[in-house]
Amino acid sequence: MPNKVVTTPYPLIDADPHAFRVVRYFRSSDYATWAAGTAAFPGALYFWNMADPAKVRLRTSLRLGGFLGFIGGFLLAYQRSSFRFWGWSENKREEDLDLAELSQRAAEGKPLYGTSSQPEWVQGTAYRNSAWSQLKFHAFPMFNFVNHQHHGTDPAKYGVKEKEVSD
Repeated sequence: MPNKVVTTPYPLIDADPHAFRVVRYFRSSDYATWAAGTAAFPGALYFWNMADPAKVRLRTSLRLGGFLGFIGGFLLAYQRSSFRFWGWSENKREEDLDLAELSQRAAEGKPLYGTSSQPEWVQGTAYRNSAWSQLKFHAFPMFNFVNHQHHGTDPAKYGVKEKEVSD
């Protein structure tokens, strides 16, 4: 099955980035989004209670709201960071970090995207399951935790020779 090619306003960095890499490339605005989501959910519950008071204590609801806001804020921040990897939003900082990180790995002779003990078919399945999964967080949050070679970019830009790519 051919890969879906999407034209983007900014350069593609990685079509299916590893979850730890997405979090490592968070910007301060992503952390602010995460914090805002964490605070907004219980804040909305509190103000809703002021408008229409409930006869029950609000303490448990606010704690649950804080937890759900924390999870929702993280998913939103993760999605924003993924959009930059895909080239859907401005990504100059991530492009520079990616070039430096992967060029260094190539110079050291390491595989660009890490090694995996999984067979090729499992890596391919993991890629197909996690590609574009950041758009489906509302239904089923899924992250890429498998190192694989399906990233939609040319390894030659990092200084990898053709022989190394085929290995």
